[in-house]
Amino acid sequence: MNISQPASNFFEQNRKNLISLLPQGSLAIINSSDEYPRNGDQSFPFRQNSDLYYLTGIDQEMTRLVLAPTYHNKDFQEVLFIRKPDPAVETWEGKKLDKELATSISGIKTILYNDSFDSFLHEVMTASESVYLNANEYPKYSNPVPYFDLRFSRELQSKFPLHKYERLAPLLKKLRMIKSETEIDLIRQAINITGLAFNRVLKNIVPGMKEYQIEAEITYAFMMNGARNHAYKPIIASGENACFLHYVTNSDICRSGDLLLMDFGAEYLNYAADITRTIPVNGRFTKRQKTFYDAIMKIQEQAGRLLVPGNTIDNVNKEVNAMMEESMIRLGLFSAEDVKKQPPSNPLYLKYFMHGVSHFIGLDVHDVGTKYEILQPGMVLTFEPGIYLREEKMGIRIENVILVTENGPVNLSENIPAEASEIESIMNDRNS
Repeated sequence: MNISQPASNFFEQNRKNLISLLPQGSLAIINSSDEYPRNGDQSFPFRQNSDLYYLTGIDQEMTRLVLAPTYHNKDFQEVLFIRKPDPAVETWEGKKLDKELATSISGIKTILYNDSFDSFLHEVMTASESVYLNANEYPKYSNPVPYFDLRFSRELQSKFPLHKYERLAPLLKKLRMIKSETEIDLIRQAINITGLAFNRVLKNIVPGMKEYQIEAEITYAFMMNGARNHAYKPIIASGENACFLHYVTNSDICRSGDLLLMDFGAEYLNYAADITRTIPVNGRFTKRQKTFYDAIMKIQEQAGRLLVPGNTIDNVNKEVNAMMEESMIRLGLFSAEDVKKQPPSNPLYLKYFMHGVSHFIGLDVHDVGTKYEILQPGMVLTFEPGIYLREEKMGIRIENVILVTENGPVNLSENIPAEASEIESIMNDRNS
């Protein structure tokens, strides 16, 4: 299914939903991402601030959105600021947005250029009592670089110290956690493209390839099928490398007899996929590899059913930890007697399974929301049990993307092969 840029009414509805949460006399200001320098005269590829994209669909740098829903002039209750097209810049970088195209994409009728932002801001601030400012509030992330939103927040509060300042992130989190049908379709497309890349790897991998060559096969499939970017730096980890949870060097040799763990996902129109599959480099699991692989598949199938309305990721983690402990006893990694003697603060299973099993996904691969949120229909999460045996140079993780519905969890990645027998069949059919 080919999906183009969402229609402007998608972004209009997102703004309408946010405006409904803003109190009388308030305004909200959302800035685009920075362009980050790569070297002397280049920037890294631009990736838009997820909140600004969610509200406008605008994917261009130097952009600002101002929402002032109770401002006396209705024409200026929604204003988008963009960089003024400059023929000299366009000679080098290509066409930039003009006002008509910005309106067509976003549905915002009042488009102004950035050189008028300061005067407009002064006027709208004098008519407002409180200001909602945006920031990245993901709990496990902090950036030592003061990015655009933070710099703007400090500057604004120094210029207008008597206003009341509020956090916009909690309001946007409330909205972004529940995915619309448009968003679910975009995530599905990102997952479908990721699946095409996985199948390409299954048909092309041979012992002796470098991990970065596998990454290249994935990148090729992404770009040939409409995903210009990875949703995150892919983990292509063979042998012992799979036991390092965020290994991204991707430079080792994929050796016959080893397993290859691939944690990767396409980004499609800024929406992410996040899939992990573990495969035998030579096309055949050893008996021991398959025993451990099937144990993780069993937990994937059983515990994935826990992602239902009313539950929380925190509760799911606790239940999966208990399942993993029982599975490890059956696998012979330790005994039930060993468990009785273990220190409560350092359970034995942590040696082989040391991460949570779920996070929200959407515009960001680790999307807004904490592990304590009550799950509701429309939320989309990953589910990723794994087991890691450094002594045997073997790591196994299987990760799917799950949609929470009233009728139970829906595996959006069900078409991406995961069963050991299916993976072996595809890998060995290539030689027949």
